[in-house]
Amino acid sequence: MIRQSPFLRRLIQISSSKASALRESEPMVRYEEYADIDWNNLGFGLTRTDYMYKAKCTLGDNFEQGQVTDYGNVELSPAAGVLNYGQGIFEGTKAFRGEDGRILLFRPDQNAIRMQIGAERMCMQSPSIQQFVDAVKQTTIANKRWIPPRGKGSLYLRPLLIGTGPTLGLSPAPEYTFLVYASPVGNYFKEGTAPLNLYVNNEFHRATRGGAGGVKSITNYAPVIKAMLKAKEQGYSDVLYLDSIHKKYIEEVSSCNIFLVKGNVISTPATVGTILQGITRKSIIDIARDLGYKVEERLVAIDELMEADEVFTTGTAVSVACVGSVTYNDQRVDYKTGDESVSQKLYKTLVGIQLGKIEDKYNWVVEIK
Repeated sequence: MIRQSPFLRRLIQISSSKASALRESEPMVRYEEYADIDWNNLGFGLTRTDYMYKAKCTLGDNFEQGQVTDYGNVELSPAAGVLNYGQGIFEGTKAFRGEDGRILLFRPDQNAIRMQIGAERMCMQSPSIQQFVDAVKQTTIANKRWIPPRGKGSLYLRPLLIGTGPTLGLSPAPEYTFLVYASPVGNYFKEGTAPLNLYVNNEFHRATRGGAGGVKSITNYAPVIKAMLKAKEQGYSDVLYLDSIHKKYIEEVSSCNIFLVKGNVISTPATVGTILQGITRKSIIDIARDLGYKVEERLVAIDELMEADEVFTTGTAVSVACVGSVTYNDQRVDYKTGDESVSQKLYKTLVGIQLGKIEDKYNWVVEIK
């Protein structure tokens, strides 16, 4: 048996450590076309994929060049700004397998712009538009085997910007981390493509004027869980919130924008600081106008909603989801649904563009080559 000197043992340990670091910076590529999961039963839950993207910067600096690493936990100081003061923003976008096999993203630059707007509001550093889009592309390609087959769903990508530097007093974190991770998903709501049943909550409010309701801050979401769970216990799909001042104008559903249809007019609440400027919302407005509908962005009273012909919601996670009923003050109103509904026409056009089946005259789709 050959005895190793302390120096040799230390040299082997250092070499092993360097090799381990190299493996972390250059993750093993997996070449299977598809991951081994049940693609026919995807819901909107977290499925652990292979890789994530990570980059850091200090306050007042630019983000370093990030890298794709193995998916795993993130180490944080207990004094991190995100843990103590909620300094965090997230985005949501999707990658699709097109009809011709291409891998397609939908308007990722708009997510990047929205993250920058949110970061400015929350006193955070943010990645450039180019770095954001490149990070989404890299994360998608690294997790390509997790992109569902055509017609089975999409790869949901979650860009996340968090204050990871420690701060005891109320102040911006001294360091920020930009992450992107991914998960294959199907329909957001458990109803699948069935019409939603919404409950109007006039006890809790999602946002107030002068707050952060118009940006995708992590602090906007935990407060709605209580109202959402209560509604689901009563058999509803989700909650629709009213404005906090007059308590009569509709604002948002827990995680998506809302539209109503009356004749040839489509109305949606204006984004006046309490409502998130949804990218799907913006896209549907453009599609609807091109299809000949008049679209109004304005204050929409709950009474108007109760007299509408149709109601639908939009969002990256939900896409376009028709609403079958709304219940307000113990009064339930049912709406038109089905293949001939306006929401279905808009949905089919949107998805057709996202999958490359319909000409993208807007230049919204980004192919990953």
